[in-house]
Amino acid sequence: MSTQNSARRQLLRRLVQLYAGLALYGASSALLVEAGLGLQPWNVLHQGLAELTGMSIGVVSIIVGAGVLLLWIPLRQRPGLGTVSNVFVVGVAMDGTLAAVPEAHGLAVQVLLLVAGLVLNGAATGLYIAARFGPGPRDGLMTGLHRRTGRSIRLMRTAVEVAVVVTGFVLGGTIGVGTVLYAVSIGPLAQFFLRVFAVPRASEGSTVVAAGTPGGAILRR
Repeated sequence: MSTQNSARRQLLRRLVQLYAGLALYGASSALLVEAGLGLQPWNVLHQGLAELTGMSIGVVSIIVGAGVLLLWIPLRQRPGLGTVSNVFVVGVAMDGTLAAVPEAHGLAVQVLLLVAGLVLNGAATGLYIAARFGPGPRDGLMTGLHRRTGRSIRLMRTAVEVAVVVTGFVLGGTIGVGTVLYAVSIGPLAQFFLRVFAVPRASEGSTVVAAGTPGGAILRR
């Protein structure tokens, strides 16, 4: 019975980590939008499409995420609970945070929001990846391309993100110092928080994150 109780507690912890991480990821992305100093690669695209369509950036994120998930079919990727939840929770949390946070005025406030957004994004990434419920649709796209083409994850990630950044910038998305800082800081931040939030496997009693997690898609630069 104690083993069953332990398994239930672990599952509850993983679920809490998953949804807290996804919600915080959306909130951190909103802080970077409010900072106005440059966005993550995919959010450059989301913002550009939002400018083009008049939809909110959160709604665009959901639509793009669902579209990317469809690309998993020819790549023979299998989505998990975290994959499907990622599509919806991040976009909703982003729009909710944007509605709640007042507009930034002054460079000092913008820098503060940028730093807070970067650190919170790293923590959120560590939370939801360590929960081991499957990669987000965009990370799964890159690992799927890696498996199908035999090319490195680094190359696949770079190619995909350069394409989305250029497209997003042409459409009106924001590129700046925040984009560069995100690129160089998210790997170390996520790696640190992966260790902090690692959930031990019930059968192993270990705090090592499962080898099958999509951490490499995010952390290998």
